[in-house]
Formats: sequence, structure tokens, C-alpha cells
Amino acid sequence: MLKKWFGKNEPTDAVENTTNLQVPKHIAMIMDGNGRWAKKRGLPRVAGHKEGMNTVKKVTKIASDLGVKVLTLYAFSTENWKRPKDEVNFLMQLPIDFFDTFVPDLMKNNVKVTTIGNIDELPEKTQQAVKKAKEKTKENTGMILNFALNYGSRDEITQTVQQIAKEVKAGELSWEQVDEACISNHLMTGFLNNLSDPELIIRTSGEERLSNFLLWQSVYSEFYFTSCLWPDFDESIFMEALENYQGRNRRFGGLKEEK
Repeated sequence: MLKKWFGKNEPTDAVENTTNLQVPKHIAMIMDGNGRWAKKRGLPRVAGHKEGMNTVKKVTKIASDLGVKVLTLYAFSTENWKRPKDEVNFLMQLPIDFFDTFVPDLMKNNVKVTTIGNIDELPEKTQQAVKKAKEKTKENTGMILNFALNYGSRDEITQTVQQIAKEVKAGELSWEQVDEACISNHLMTGFLNNLSDPELIIRTSGEERLSNFLLWQSVYSEFYFTSCLWPDFDESIFMEALENYQGRNRRFGGLKEEK
């Protein structure tokens, strides 16, 4: 299955042995540990981010070939602006380099690029790279590769409340119409419709928290935490997460017979 991405000499066993796996339609990932990966090797933090970009490419290929419908990656949070200026500048260059080299593969494999977050607050060159990738892939009908860029869930919810209040004030919406579905549709993930809520959230590096990521959408998500640092994340760990997911009893507040 990965042969169409990597070529015939790449290992594919991990993905080819998934016939009986129930693959989540929407997987979200908190990509953590780039800096620690670099520090362990005596490298600058930016080296970890660069290697992490290569991991994004690998994970995108694996998820697409598994049949995942949406892959949401937490690429840059609203809190990440607090990092050193040189590191932030490097992170703003990464989308430019990523899309410049990877869009041809995304096109070849029918992957569509989307984003959530305040894209208009990014540097102009970064904005242009993101918009160009979205425009180039907008007609693709395969997996949605959804980047959370300059994203924070509390900010998202705040913007949503403000927008709904404006619509109510303008008479475009009544208070009686403001329910869970209305709120979900107004969130940044609303364009994903029934795929907006991830069934599985994976976080690397051993941390076990959401860090302001998809707080509304994750209400019934399953979580998988691994001590693996993001640049070391590979198909074998991805498959471990999916196998772990198979054993979860997803009851959504009700009861379900154990198998």
C-alpha cells in the first residue's frame, strides 16, 4: 500500500497487515518532542523541527494508505509565539519548505490540504505557501490533511461564541437554534461536517494533556500517549496506536456489550 508513495523497496508490512483493523475516520496528532529529540543528539532545537517535518510526510503517507479520512496535525499553537524568536522564524519557514517539496506527492495521491487556526496572522510568505497548497489540492477527494496552524481551542471557542452572538443580534439566528450542532458547525472544524470530531488523538513525547487542542471536538475521543519523540514516530508505533484503539469500548455514555 505504501509502495505508491515510497517505491517498491520501502518496507510495507506494518500497513499491509491491517486487513482486520477498524481504522478511525479522523485521527488527530499532537506532535511533541522535536526539541528534546535534538537535545539528546547535541543538535539545535531547529534540527528537531526539521526532522519532525520528515515525520509528517511519513505519517501522512501511512494514514492515507490506511484509509483515514481526516488527519489533523497540531503544527503551531497560539502559545508557540512565546518561544525564542529564531525558533519561531524557523517554524514559520517550515510550511514553505514542506509544501514546496510535498505538494506533488499530495496531488499524486489525491490528498487535500486544509487548515484551522488564525492563518491571516502568520507571516505573509507562510500564508502564501499555505494558501497555494490549499488551492492546488482543493479538488482532491482523498484524505484531508488538516493542519492546526496558529490554533488554540479556547481562542476557537471564543471566536465561535462571538460569531453566534453577532448572528443572534443581527436576527440571523435565534437563541433557540443555538444547540450543540449549531456550535459545532460554527467551529473552525465545521467544514468537516460529521468528521469534525476525532475518534483517536495521539500525543508523542510522554506528555499526557491536550494543550489547548480540539477541546470541544475531543469530548469522546480515545487517547493514545507514547513516550516516543515525534521525529522517531514511525509506522510501527502508528500501528501500535491503532491496535490499542481496537480494544477500546466506545460507549458514548451508554452501554455496549463487551466482545
